[in-house]
Amino acid sequence: MSVIEDTRRLLQDFLAPELRELTARVDALEKRMDERFDSSERLASERHTQVMQAIARLADVYELRERISRIEARERTQ
Repeated sequence: MSVIEDTRRLLQDFLAPELRELTARVDALEKRMDERFDSSERLASERHTQVMQAIARLADVYELRERISRIEARERTQ
């Protein structure tokens, strides 16, 4: 049993700290990736809102141009 215990202790002494360090590094990396993803997602949402607002403004302008064209056409026929 002494060899098994010595091997177990050796593994715990050398591998356990390395595994904890790797776990900490992976956790930090996951946190950074989550922050970047959230930031990208937020930026995409803001850009989507801006594009939709620009489309709405263009639709308003188009509608106004159409109304003016109809009024002008009516004025010409009178």
